[in-house]
Amino acid sequence: MKGKRYLIMNLIAWLIGLVWLVPFIGVLMTAIRPLDELLHGWWNFENVHFTFRNFSASWNHSTAPLGKGVINSLKVAIPSTVFPIIIATMAGYYFSRYRFPFKKILFTTIILTLALPQQMIAVPVFQMLSSMGLIDSYIGLILLHTAWGIPWITFFMRNFFVTIPVSIEEAARIDGASDFKIFLKIILPLSLPALGSAAALQFNWVWSDFFLALITIYSPDKLLATQRIPLMRGVYHVDWGLLSAAAITVMIVPILVYTFLQKYYVRGMIGWAMK
Repeated sequence: MKGKRYLIMNLIAWLIGLVWLVPFIGVLMTAIRPLDELLHGWWNFENVHFTFRNFSASWNHSTAPLGKGVINSLKVAIPSTVFPIIIATMAGYYFSRYRFPFKKILFTTIILTLALPQQMIAVPVFQMLSSMGLIDSYIGLILLHTAWGIPWITFFMRNFFVTIPVSIEEAARIDGASDFKIFLKIILPLSLPALGSAAALQFNWVWSDFFLALITIYSPDKLLATQRIPLMRGVYHVDWGLLSAAAITVMIVPILVYTFLQKYYVRGMIGWAMK
């Protein structure tokens, strides 16, 4: 009975996975096959000729080269991942271990900000960045992503630190270790799964962002990868193969990040949550 239940659950999981893969397979077939082979549907394999011309054309596009956009996106995504993780990790540890005035009110405020839509703060954020001279600047966009990532990473890391036994830190204090040394030498190494999860999520969200980049970056040479894909759409003709190849190219980077951090991501997402 138990074996049948396991088999049924696996079949259902595989079925759901295949259903989720169908749209991606369609985009992939559109990207690597000539347009005339797709007139009767990408699932028609009577005549199949694979080509990577669309990938090359999107990477070196005359109007919006995706290669330049990928470099620009990395300039934003990497610091927008590192800075909030550093700040939020220390904040999360402080919330989990120390008492201070208005702690509950401040933590509740942080949680409430997680439900704040980006569209709601678009106008005041634009006005604030404009008054600071940070519109059309990567620094302004990095600060914006950093501020947006700190609340949820603080909440995420705080919940992880709560699962670490305090007795470990007390033993280190008896041996004469300072609070900073305990955090640096003991807590951070134990937090690698959570840090890997937070890094993967934050990087992927920043990399895939379109809305915040749309209201802050305007110069053609500064446009990010997600901003360049719509510019590849012609006025009188839409080359779906070109757009599909560009979309897949942009997708590759988050997939590589997830693959690299998969071990830490899985442990961080389910390990401490099950305790």
